[in-house]
Amino acid sequence: MTRRLADWPWPRVMAHRCGGALAPENTLPGLQVCVMTGCRGVEFDVMLSGSGTPILMHDETLERTTTGSGPVSLASDPQLALLDAGVRHHRAFAGTAIPLFAATIEQCRLLDLAANVEIKPVAGYERETGAAAAQMAELGWSGAAVLPLLSSFSEVALDAARITAPRLPRGLLAEQLPADWRARCERLEVIALHLNQRLLDEATVTTLKATGYRVLSYTVNDPQRARQLLDWGVDTVVTDRPDIVRA
Repeated sequence: MTRRLADWPWPRVMAHRCGGALAPENTLPGLQVCVMTGCRGVEFDVMLSGSGTPILMHDETLERTTTGSGPVSLASDPQLALLDAGVRHHRAFAGTAIPLFAATIEQCRLLDLAANVEIKPVAGYERETGAAAAQMAELGWSGAAVLPLLSSFSEVALDAARITAPRLPRGLLAEQLPADWRARCERLEVIALHLNQRLLDEATVTTLKATGYRVLSYTVNDPQRARQLLDWGVDTVVTDRPDIVRA
């Protein structure tokens, strides 16, 4: 996978954790909300359940976003199926299930949504999570015109994804550009760096673009800041407010 893409197939604005602040994070209703805003791309997190199944989840524990408690890595699929992942966001979303990654891929393809899949491993399961997520992504997006963009803060997970599904494009997530970014990017064979917008400046974007890498920036909720980043050459901004940033 060359890092020098002639075209960047992902939208310039993508909704954070499926629907941003407008829906329960990392849920299928979030995908519907994303579509309603006119946004054509989503970012979401993939983690392994206690049964080893790829699911959508950001935290290593269940309390913040669901009616469950305790570590995700100790919760079996049947236990997770009993939890509500919507009511903590708003009672209108009560009854929302924690989605399987496989079901999310199906919905993304049905809704024609491009995807940035962040591999979010529980500590100690980096390689297993990277391999499982990449394998499912490769199978689920087989034949798709736009492949998913895999990313992770975990270089171990990202390397496992590279080995498992080398043709899927990858991005390295970081708070800010590491001093040894070239070596890391070459080792992981990524096409993009995904950087925190608060720590990003024009000089960094210019350097990365000049060397053939693409730039994704998170989490951009101010439309003026989004415009500035895009004007600098950032390829995609990820936002909690796709309804206002897209405009």
